[in-house]
Parts: sequence; structure tokens; C-alpha cells
Amino acid sequence: MYLGIDLGTSEVKAVVIDGDGALLALAGSALNVSRPHPRWSEQAPADWWQAACDTVAKLRAQLGDERFAGVRAIGLSGQMHGAVLLDEHDNVLRPAILWSDSRSAPECAELTRRAPRLHGIAGNLAMPGFTAPKLMWVARHEPDLFQRIATVLLPKDWLRQQMTGRKVSDPSDAAGTLWLDVEGRNWSDELLEASGMRRDQMPALVDGSAASGTLLPAVAQAWGLSEDVVVAGGAGDGAASAVGIGAVNPGDGFLSLGTSGVLFVVNDRFRPNPARAIHAFCHTLPQRWHQMSVMLSAASCLRWFCRLCSVDEKSLLAEIAQLDAEQLANAPLFLPYLSGERTPHNDPYALGVFHGLSPDHQRAALGYAVLEGVAFGMVDGLDALRAAGTDVSQLSLVGGGARSAYWAQLIADALNVRIVTHVGSEAGGALGAARLAWLADGGIEERVCRKPERQASFEPDARRHDGLQVRLRRYRAIYAPYPPLQGEEGA
Repeated sequence: MYLGIDLGTSEVKAVVIDGDGALLALAGSALNVSRPHPRWSEQAPADWWQAACDTVAKLRAQLGDERFAGVRAIGLSGQMHGAVLLDEHDNVLRPAILWSDSRSAPECAELTRRAPRLHGIAGNLAMPGFTAPKLMWVARHEPDLFQRIATVLLPKDWLRQQMTGRKVSDPSDAAGTLWLDVEGRNWSDELLEASGMRRDQMPALVDGSAASGTLLPAVAQAWGLSEDVVVAGGAGDGAASAVGIGAVNPGDGFLSLGTSGVLFVVNDRFRPNPARAIHAFCHTLPQRWHQMSVMLSAASCLRWFCRLCSVDEKSLLAEIAQLDAEQLANAPLFLPYLSGERTPHNDPYALGVFHGLSPDHQRAALGYAVLEGVAFGMVDGLDALRAAGTDVSQLSLVGGGARSAYWAQLIADALNVRIVTHVGSEAGGALGAARLAWLADGGIEERVCRKPERQASFEPDARRHDGLQVRLRRYRAIYAPYPPLQGEEGA
């Protein structure tokens, strides 16, 4: 059996699969995000560890001690870009700064100035979500703390360090730091120096399907596992989800509706196109890369709206399904930029908007606008990928949003692309992490990374697609960049 642990933003999720890849157990533990100032997003790494231990305990209870003890290897997946800062004794120096934090916009401009070859080496624009600008912010605003930094770890890699005592990352996650030579799949001294960092502050790198260490005795005992359990290199959440859905060969792709929204397409070579805010990263498997468009708020927009209106998602979706064609055509428009936006705008100061409200609009119409706004954000991402030379005719849908057939059909109609869901697709990165554990234990890629059983297929409706184009044009006309509010740049 193989255990996959996915450190997300809103929860730690974990699965156990058997030696044939079948899902045996799934569990999760919720996490909270701290926002002490506008545009800040932080979490305490200690909370991640507690949630991971709690989630493993839930899986152990589901399977029973004896059966759970048969786990042979563990894989890790995690939210990308976050900065965990450790001192020389491996103590955490401050709360981790997350991918959704946008305080470091000024440092992005500074990094671009200091590193003229940044785009060609890292394959990406300097964006506040990435790790390097965060460290430059710390150097500027917390200089005494910055001088004490001995190691910087990404979120899943800090979990690994707690599990194995080793400081290791993989190329897919490291590619999101702006410190990696993405084509060469190794740290870039040039980019590290430009942001005031050193190679000795970076973890070692192994492929996501390779072994990175074994469990510490105390952890093995607490979790009811053998000390010989291998921990795989793992992956950033996007690449892990790709492995879980079987997107491992050039041309394979998927769409993730999680806290953020991701369009991910596998490439056989490094194909950067930062001009359109497209990410070019390493895949977690050897000698593969991928292009990715990212919107910062996706399913999180629906969760936000449900909290605001005191309604659960299932009830709201049922209300939305009752709207007729006229009500849909006259619904408000929604810009899903609750945390700024990456693709295609690269605008950390972008804000969410409801546009076109009237006294006639009820909760369901606004709920539909949220679903549609996220779908339109995905259209922008697909258009950017197409401009970068990548096209798709079918996308697998993963993440929490994959549970809604209504939303899946709306996305198919908006993108004019077939959308496919798979059995277990809601497991996302945790399933991919478990598969990477299987590979690290000697599994054969063709068997391990096969596409899961198809659950449903959503064919695009050409008539609905044409009708949505009118609303898409209006949606795009609403966005206009503007300078940050007074005090935000220096927050």
C-alpha cells in the first residue's frame, strides 16, 4: 500500500492506495489562513504538521492498525511557492508566507531589474506569489530575521523534514521559486545571488518519483509504520495532480478547480512564454516539463460567496440549476480576482467585482455569476496557452469543483473543450503523491500513471458557447488595472 499526503491551503488531504492503484481510504483535516494585513497570507507550519498527523490517524482508524502498517512508501504534494524560513537549528523563524500573498509586488520589479536573464532561466515573470520576491521582502522589512535564515523550504518539503530529518525538494516545486534553472532542472546561482540568497540555503533536489529518505523512528512509531518506509521526492500540487490524473505525456492536460484554478498541459521540452503570464515549470517526472495558466481564486470564490450568504454549496447549486435562459443571460457579471490575478493580467492589485446588479437579482443569479466568472477566467488562461503554442481538445477536471456537474458543463461550454471527470478525481494531489510513492518503491510508470476510470464526460454545447461569448466580451471589458491604494506597496 502507498500513502499520499497533500498539503493544501485549506486542508491537508491524504489517501491510501493498494498495489493495484485502487483507492482504499481518504481523509482530511482543515487549515486556516491568517491575513494580518491587506494582501498578506500566512500559515503556521506547526499547524500543517498537526493536520498531517491528524489526517494520518484518521486513515489508520479507517484501515485498522495492522492493515495500515502495510504502507510501503509515502509521497508528498503541496501548495507551491510558500516560504518556510529556518535558522541554523532548524527552528521556524516566522509564519510561512503563502503563494496567495501579494505583499512583495515592489520586490518583483527589483528582481527583474537585478536579473536581466530571469525570464529565460526561470521561464516565468517575477510575481508576488513566487518565493524569491518573498525573501527579498523579508530582507527589506525584517533584516535581522533575514540574517538568521539558514534554509528556505517549500511547504511540502518542511513536512518531509519533519518526517525524515532531510532537506530535499523536487524540480516541479522548486521551479516555482524563481531560483531554478528550469531547463537544467538545478538551482541557478545567478538567480539566487540576484535575490540575496545562496545555494547552501537551498534543499537538495531529487525527481518526484525517486526516494528522498525514510521515516524518523519517532514518526514511524507515532504513525504505526515501519522505519523502512520510503518517502518519495513528491511534487508541487499541480504536477502531483497531473500524475494522479495520468497527465504524464506531452499533450496531456487537466483543469484543477481548487482554491486556485489551474490549466496544466504537459510538454516534452522547456517552452517558456512569460509575456502572457504563462508558467513554464518542470514536471515532477524526469525529462518532462509543463505549461500552466493560473488564476488565484477559483473554487474559493464559491466558498467565499456561500459564507457571505450563509448557504451551503449544494443548496446554492440547486438554486442556480433552476434559473431559466433569460435569468442566466441577465445575471450580473463577476470578476474572480479576490486575491489579485496571475494569468493573464499579472496584477496583484486586481479586485473582485460584481457588475450589473439590479433589485431583481436574487442569490441564485449572483451564485451563477460566480461560477461563470471562474469559467471565464479559465477561458482567459486557455487563450494564453493557445497563444503560447499549446492547444487541447479535452481536459480532465480535478479538485473540489469537480464534484459539480453543473459547473463542469458550464466550463465545457465556455472553453468549447470536452471536460472529463474521473473516479477519485476529487483526491487531486494526494492521489498523485501516492502514485509517486509507488514509483519510488519500484512501480513501472506505464502501470502506475494510467488514467483513472472515467466518471463522466461533458461535451461542449456550440449554441451555449456562442451565447456565452457576448457575456465574455462584457466580462473582459470590466477589468482595468489601477495603482495600489495608498500604503499598500509598503505594507
